[in-house]
Order: sequence, then structure tokens, then C-alpha cells
Amino acid sequence: VQLQASGGGLVQAGGSLRLSCVASGPFFSGYATAWFRQAAGRGREFVATISRGGGNTIYADSVKGRFTISRDNDKNTMYLQMHSLKPEDTAVYYCAADGSAGRWSTPADLREFENWGQGTLVTVSS
Repeated sequence: VQLQASGGGLVQAGGSLRLSCVASGPFFSGYATAWFRQAAGRGREFVATISRGGGNTIYADSVKGRFTISRDNDKNTMYLQMHSLKPEDTAVYYCAADGSAGRWSTPADLREFENWGQGTLVTVSS
């Protein structure tokens, strides 16, 4: 599956953004999907993950209560709704898909994902 992330931009601290990740190819519902991010000079870190059907989600502690991951399998799209953004949320955000995940699995280790989008930049100004 090929992934295309979009929705990034410049926002003031406290603001909101919604990222989208559109998948091309069949059987999107067969993939667990996730968002990761990478700030300048740092490694790629886990943000949130969602199971194949959307019933299970896990969040990084740093975004819990502020970000919401969701997906619409009919539209082959995953979302990340971000509220109360902070300057430390500034990063390139990547979507990823894991085709070997079980139905209820929520993978969170980047090594489990074989499909990656190109990334979308989120910049939060103070």
C-alpha cells in the first residue's frame, strides 16, 4: 500500500490541525496504521496507533488527551486530530501501515511498519 500524508502547516501554540493519510491500493482495512513524528535532530518517535477496524488505539504519553487518531476504511484514510498544540509538537509527521498486524493489534514500534508515507511538516509557534 502507498501512503500520502497531508494537512501539516504553521499554527500558533494552543491551536489545532488535522492530518490525513490516504492509502492507495486494496485492503486498507487489512493494515494497522499509525502516526510517527520526527523533530529536527531527533529520531522518529511514536505518536499514535489504531487497529485495523479502528476499535483499539494507543497514544504516546506526550500527546494523550490532546490528539485523536481515527480512520475511515471506506475512504482508505487515517486521521490525526491535534488540539492544544505546543511548540514541542513541531516535527515532520509520518503515517505508516503494518500489513502483518492482527485484527485488534496496535503496533507502536516503527520496526513493525513496512509502509511509510512521505511526511507532512507541522510547525507550532510560541
